[in-house]
Amino acid sequence: MRYAERTRRVGTVGRGLAALLAVALLTGCASTAAVEERHPDDPWEGFNRRVFAFNDALDRAVLKPVARGYRTVTPEPLQTGVGNFFSNLGEIRTALNSVLQGKPGNAGIASSRFLINTTLGIGGLWDYATQMEITGREEDFGQTLGVWGLGEGAYLVLPLLGPSTVRDTAGLPLDTYTYPLAYVEDDKVRFGLTGLRVVDTRAGLLDQEELIRGDRYSFIRDAWLQRRRFEVSDGELGEDPFATDEFDFEFDDTDFDDGDFAD
Repeated sequence: MRYAERTRRVGTVGRGLAALLAVALLTGCASTAAVEERHPDDPWEGFNRRVFAFNDALDRAVLKPVARGYRTVTPEPLQTGVGNFFSNLGEIRTALNSVLQGKPGNAGIASSRFLINTTLGIGGLWDYATQMEITGREEDFGQTLGVWGLGEGAYLVLPLLGPSTVRDTAGLPLDTYTYPLAYVEDDKVRFGLTGLRVVDTRAGLLDQEELIRGDRYSFIRDAWLQRRRFEVSDGELGEDPFATDEFDFEFDDTDFDDGDFAD
């Protein structure tokens, strides 16, 4: 199995649960428990749960079966290379946001990772930078807006994309246009690579769903918000809430790991 590059780059920080949170960016899980009281960070819970259920239905009908097939027929080293390739493209966004956040050191690390992996790693298929212990924090425009003092706003579940906040949603367009795939002119190539990225990410998250306890919607919402706040503050909230032995799984040669969403 492969876990998220971002998780590997910040150390052994809640690998199993971080992988579970990654799948939440693509899909949701149907909730079976009734909403008893309004969560202070989730004033639109009724709407969010409906979107959550829609995402889950789409995932079960389309994305999950395709991801299972992809993982079955694709050799693990190739899956790792695909994940490395897409992660490497994200270094450009990390470098830019690090500069905007006043973190020149992290910008230099991201730039170095991109140059090393693009050249020595043949377009990013091999992650030589991590082997050389050149690692840093992944940054995006949602985090940048947080560093600049913009409040996170209400929790929001987006169709297809999953958990977010008003602040992170505002940063999505810039995140999109600082990812190199947005500039591939050939529509077939661009859509094909985007589809491969989604399937590869989902395939990496096919073994962790058992970590969810109780109401799935609430579990993913609370875990995602806590993790996101930790990322925005660069850990200033204290210890990573997911850095526990319970979730510190070891995976071999991985890149983006997905939890197995049982039918």
